[in-house]
Amino acid sequence: MELTQAIRRRRMVRSFAADRLDPDLVGRLVDDALRAPSAGNTRGVAWLVLEGPDTAAYWSQTTTPEWRQTSSRFAGLARAPLVALSLCSPSAYVERYGEADKRGSGLGPVDLGEGGKAAWPVPYWFGDAAFSTMLLLLGAEDAGLGAVFLGSFRGEAALLSSRGVPEEWRLFGAVVMGRPDGQDVPSASLARRPAPGAGALHRSRW
Repeated sequence: MELTQAIRRRRMVRSFAADRLDPDLVGRLVDDALRAPSAGNTRGVAWLVLEGPDTAAYWSQTTTPEWRQTSSRFAGLARAPLVALSLCSPSAYVERYGEADKRGSGLGPVDLGEGGKAAWPVPYWFGDAAFSTMLLLLGAEDAGLGAVFLGSFRGEAALLSSRGVPEEWRLFGAVVMGRPDGQDVPSASLARRPAPGAGALHRSRW
């Protein structure tokens, strides 16, 4: 599939068949996603892939029993055979920007006289995780799979601890992936109008 086709066809899918995905395909998609741009070539992004029964850990830690019982979408989401956790290490970026070629940016470690994480006006670690996540979503489309990105709103520490992730890593979000089962209902968000000036090309001036 051409890149333009993948971009234009990509959409969030929230209802999946339980069919297991080919491990080699999953490995290729994640490897491609890790080729995303990285600030200072820090490469402070990683993926933790949960498959089969392991996906239950994601739902149990990041959602509530009430939501799972009442949501019309949960059954379709829970059938997905794979949940890929998009992870990033803020400390890796702070350390990188304390190295000789980046020192003086003010973004390096406090013990080097710089500002540490608090000094970053834009946290590049989340930006890099977003780049990698977008590549995985496009890769899923190219492979004929469905996928949806879910934000991280609760249970991050418990989930990562239960999977042995070191404490300095953060969860950007998750990509739930599988084969669409044809039962997805379009999101009501699709009917929203963008904010004034958003979703438009501006040249020279707003």
